[in-house]
Amino acid sequence: MDDIVRQAMAKWPHVPDCYGWLGLDSRGQWHMRDDRVQQAGRFQSGQSGAKGSVLKHEKLIDFIHRNYDHDEEGRWYFQNGPQRVYVELESTPYIWRLTARFEVAAQTGQAAEVLSCWVDETGRVYLHTTLGFGLVHSLDVPLVAQAIEQGLWTVEECESHALPARFAYVLSPQQNAGG
Repeated sequence: MDDIVRQAMAKWPHVPDCYGWLGLDSRGQWHMRDDRVQQAGRFQSGQSGAKGSVLKHEKLIDFIHRNYDHDEEGRWYFQNGPQRVYVELESTPYIWRLTARFEVAAQTGQAAEVLSCWVDETGRVYLHTTLGFGLVHSLDVPLVAQAIEQGLWTVEECESHALPARFAYVLSPQQNAGG
């Protein structure tokens, strides 16, 4: 976490949390969700216009990545100075990218070691790692297949609806907060 964020938290300890305004999609892109977008539906709904605008500003994205964490309830957030901005997750808290040498990194750029590999009922691939649980980016699924063929990873089957409880993360902090 950035020092400036820690200082702001100490200076203003009682800033209300923010819900519904930031989303992470299944490709590792951040989405800004204003009031109009939130009225269009839940981030996970798949409804037209419910995701919001993809963030493109590299310095803002880097700031989000450095200050991305989760609370004891499994709700993921971006600590924006003194305010905790809870993140709506389309699928998982991390989106994994792989290299040709099967090195794994999250959308945040953090490297991780694979603990287990999972495939759900629709064929989506997930990795449980030393950093946490996440979905493999769709472009990197062929690399996972190569790792499995080479005996580096063993696949376990799962049902996508059970993953948040099994790996202790919340898809919609806003919905759970009643907001």
